[in-house]
This record gives sequence, C-alpha cells and structure tokens, in this order.
Amino acid sequence: MSFFTSSIGRKVVMSITGLFLISFLIVHLAVNLLTLVSKDLFNEASHFMGTNPFIQTMQYVLALGFILHISQGLILTMKNRQARPQKYAMNKPETNSGISSRSMLLTGVLVLLFIFIHLRDYLWEMKFGNLGGYETDYDLVVGLFDDPIYTAVYVLSFILLAFHLNHGFQSAFQSIGVNHPKYTSFLKTLSTVFCIFVGVGFSAISLYFFFN
Repeated sequence: MSFFTSSIGRKVVMSITGLFLISFLIVHLAVNLLTLVSKDLFNEASHFMGTNPFIQTMQYVLALGFILHISQGLILTMKNRQARPQKYAMNKPETNSGISSRSMLLTGVLVLLFIFIHLRDYLWEMKFGNLGGYETDYDLVVGLFDDPIYTAVYVLSFILLAFHLNHGFQSAFQSIGVNHPKYTSFLKTLSTVFCIFVGVGFSAISLYFFFN
C-alpha cells in the first residue's frame, strides 16, 4: 500500500484512471455523433447504453475512476505546494511549462462543475426524470441546445476539457513509463490531435443543433 500513497504511486493511479476516463470520452463522443446521423439510431444506442448490464456495471467503475482521479490530483497538488511554499523570485512558469500544464487544477475543477450540470440535465432525466418534458432521449439532447446560454457553457466546458487533456494525455503515458525519447514527439502530437478532436467534436454537435 505504501506505493499507492507515494508520489509516484499516486501519479500512476491518476494516469491509469485518466486513460480510463479518456476511453469513456471516446465512446461518449461516438454515441453523440449518432445524433447527426439518425434520431432513431441515437435513441437505439441510448437505450442500449441505459439497459445493457455490462455498461450499467461499468458506470460504477467509471464513477470510482472519477473519484480516484480527482482525489489523487488534489492530493498531488497540495503536496507539491507544501513542498514549495514560496515561489522563486525569478520563477517564470510560462518559460518552463505550457498553459495546459499550468492550468490543470483550474480546468479540472471547472470541468468537474460542468459534469455535475451535465449529469443533472441528461443522466438524471434519462434515468429518473421525465426527460425534461421531451419525448425521447434524442429530443432531450437536441432540445437543450436551443438555449444559447447552455450551448455557450457546453462549448466553453469542452474547450477547457481540451486544454486539460492536452497535458493530461501525454503526462499519463509518461507516468506509466512510456517516456522514451523515441515516443515523446509522437505522444505530444497524438495528445494535441486527440484534445482538438474531442473539443471540436462535442462543440460542433452542440453548435450544429443550436444553429439548426
């Protein structure tokens, strides 16, 4: 257990849970993209996701992944600040790290707030509510994008998530040992491409339905 309470162990746990959450994002985006293909197809996929025993079980694993990822991130941040209580007078963080790495805590907290809103508006309504007065899951998803404020918050949240992913994606691989100079450049490029894909993908869906 001492390994998992060490700085390295916490980083490994945070990295593994982060990669797990990234896999969920890919599935989530793939399902959401079905709204652009067919109303019936999306509703069928939504019904499958909401009734399949394996996926329902994985929801609890996903929740545990969120809790571990967030808790380890907060603990590591506090320990790093305790280790460096005073900033160096000549410290220039902008020359030592990118904006994505410097804003991980901020973007993480803001994305977490959005997740709570997202769960309330979608998951709660689909599982326990009355779909917000809409007839189907598709109508609920599309209908919320009629609100310009909600759409703006949605887009902004995924822009923040993209910044969070840009650093988190590549650092996750480094923390689990995939940090050979041969792969560093590729991982940085892959990280940038992936975060843009996720940010643009989710945002494009919301903007498409907002303007149509």
